[in-house]
Amino acid sequence: MDHTAGSFALLFLLTSINCLLCISALDFLSPGSSLSVERSSDVLYSPDATFTCGFYQVSPNSSVFSIWFSNSSEKTVVWSANPLHPVYTWGSKFVFNTDGTMVLKDYNSHIVWTSSSVISSSTPRHARLLNSGNLVVKGTTGDFIMWESFASPTHTLLPGQSINATMKLVSTNRLLIPGHYNLHFDDQYLLSLFDDEKDLPFIYWPNPSHTIWDKLRVPFNSTTSGVLDTLGHFLASDNATFTAADWGTGIQRRLTLDFDGNLRLYSLDKVERTWSVTWMAFPQLCKVRGLCGPNGICVYTPVPSCVCVPGYEVVDPSDWTKGCSNPKINITCDNEQKVRFLRLPNTDFFGYDLGAYHFVSLHTCKNLCLDDCNCMGFAYWQGLGDCYPKSALVGGVTLANLGSTGTMYIKIPEGIHVSISSIPHSQPLGPKYSPNCSATNNYFVAHFLDDELQTGHNESKHLYLYGFLSAVFLAEMIFIVFGWFILRKEGRQLRGVWPAEVGYEMITNHFRRYSYMELVTATRRFQDELGRGASGIVYKGVLKDKRDVVVKKLANVYKGEEEFQHELDVIGRIYHMHLVRVWGFCSDDPHRMLVSEFVKNGSLDKMLFGGGSSHVLLEWKQRFNIALGVAKGLAYLHHECSEWVIHCDMKPENILLDENLEPKIADFGLAKLLNRGGSNTSVSRIRGTRGYLAPEWVSNLPVTSKVDVYSFGVVLLELLKGSRVTDLDKNGDEEVEMVLKRMVNMLMEKLESDTIEQYLITDFIDTRLNGHFNNLQARTMMKLAVSCLQEDRGRRPTMENAVQMLASVDE
Repeated sequence: MDHTAGSFALLFLLTSINCLLCISALDFLSPGSSLSVERSSDVLYSPDATFTCGFYQVSPNSSVFSIWFSNSSEKTVVWSANPLHPVYTWGSKFVFNTDGTMVLKDYNSHIVWTSSSVISSSTPRHARLLNSGNLVVKGTTGDFIMWESFASPTHTLLPGQSINATMKLVSTNRLLIPGHYNLHFDDQYLLSLFDDEKDLPFIYWPNPSHTIWDKLRVPFNSTTSGVLDTLGHFLASDNATFTAADWGTGIQRRLTLDFDGNLRLYSLDKVERTWSVTWMAFPQLCKVRGLCGPNGICVYTPVPSCVCVPGYEVVDPSDWTKGCSNPKINITCDNEQKVRFLRLPNTDFFGYDLGAYHFVSLHTCKNLCLDDCNCMGFAYWQGLGDCYPKSALVGGVTLANLGSTGTMYIKIPEGIHVSISSIPHSQPLGPKYSPNCSATNNYFVAHFLDDELQTGHNESKHLYLYGFLSAVFLAEMIFIVFGWFILRKEGRQLRGVWPAEVGYEMITNHFRRYSYMELVTATRRFQDELGRGASGIVYKGVLKDKRDVVVKKLANVYKGEEEFQHELDVIGRIYHMHLVRVWGFCSDDPHRMLVSEFVKNGSLDKMLFGGGSSHVLLEWKQRFNIALGVAKGLAYLHHECSEWVIHCDMKPENILLDENLEPKIADFGLAKLLNRGGSNTSVSRIRGTRGYLAPEWVSNLPVTSKVDVYSFGVVLLELLKGSRVTDLDKNGDEEVEMVLKRMVNMLMEKLESDTIEQYLITDFIDTRLNGHFNNLQARTMMKLAVSCLQEDRGRRPTMENAVQMLASVDE
């Protein structure tokens, strides 16, 4: 009996404590109340408990008043009031004044932060943290907001939070200390990333070397705004747009400018409670300007790492943004100082050009730099004759692929000797190493001898030298072969040390290079053929991680490796729920293949036309959803990709259906890989399938995205009729183009009258549906098909217009 009573008392005590903690957690602050840094329970919760607001401890003795996600494994701060002035962890308070202002006071009552002036047309009622993560001061008049944290972002934007011309995001490290990168609208009202090193802002995204048309932006808008929606799509007033890889509902997201200068979109895994990157401005982190500071160079080892310009030493190994220095290397305007140039292959420093010279020789470029005492070196593009003298060595990057950069020539005093081993070079397929940026930096390879060796050694020393070099060469070859074997075996997985490395690895591993032997094994020597077409043969395969994939052997790919890699990079960055996910590629000459996800139910033609082994009849709701999904996928390709992408072969065979009969477009981007011309307005030869070809193909007119609109119109007719347009000619002696023209004219006559009878529509719909269809949706699809099949492409709608028409009648 006593034991039972004791257990009851203990349970009552624990329940009471839990209730007290619940009571102490605040839903809102009333005017005149405050939060204390000393009481951990002094926090505000959003109604759904997604966000918490209170004192965030950045060190044992300092805190910052912040808002963070409650349900991530680690506190993820999204807003801070006082990142530049942390307060002491004893005696500090956050006070909500009766006039509606909020004040943060340090232990000595010194005010370190105060909210901006509130709108005083209303009396403050309370301060509340909303489910959106927005801390607001509400007035007594309705839901009038007098002040909100969304109006003064720090380093993160949340869904529904907009950025305008008066706002900016500033990069922040883990201690919430602001960095020198920021995101805001420039003087042309284009949303841009800036490197604000030494108060000299430099735009590095979008690429400053591109024209405004290449950037696909719209300058000088009367209004400036950008907002991330809850689905994971960002759109700004200048047409800056991107979409999360996991686009969809029910996911907590944040758009953060990280301390390394990369803008990343994160999604929260509800189960693991960890963040993953679903979009980033720079998949190749070394392209972020100034990542390694002055006189620093970013290299891939294989993850991004920093090294110093040869002859320089790192200033602060814990903060690479401070760069490298060497007081001995001091280029002056003294005519008596003798200098020479140190050659750094495949290296460039972005910005700080003293000029741009074209079609000049290397000798001329050297003289231009020698004649200017402010010149620290120059970048030279062999073959093009482009010369760019530099006034500072900032934004250095070394890439392994030829053609991506020029060759950098650094001006150094003649008396400074630099060893060959300290010349930076990227090793994207090599083992990871931790660089030591001293003048004798050895990287991961054997230490080569100085190229400044003195001559005059006797014959025996030469023999020792040659023997030593041979041994080094042999050891290096063994090391490379062994490293190649390990990388092949392990799938070349990257391990990084940069911020958000998990997301970095997710993006880089999503689209990877496969060896030919890997795909031979995955497809069991290409035994299971799924189909073939003009673009190549398709096989079923299973990867090592048990993923079912489709391997397509590309035919008629006649282009150089660099152009092929560039176009693959475009395809690899395409993510959409209605596009087949491309996992990677193989480019082991002469084999060129694409690896993509396997979609369970195969292509639309088998279900719609009753071909193959399918006995499933697509109901009306499924047909309409397929039309809408395909329209969304094409609209993404046409309007939201970073580069212009048209499909050029839109037909039911290239529309795959998953287990839920959701459509996924396949073979997108193959027009770029197989037949792309040298501009954005032409494709080198006719590509497509008879019956789905737009008239401009045979008229030698420039091919635009409107060819896909025409093909989509044919697909709409086939979804309505349930049969191929080529089968609609019962006599079999009429050209398919004439059949289509006759059908479009017939539909136009039916649709001209707003009082079109139900039986007229029913007469056109697939008889297998037995009249079970949505009349309004059918009429809309018929109208859209007619407009898509106009011979004059200028009268055809865009795919965005098509999506809007179909979405307007979606149930």
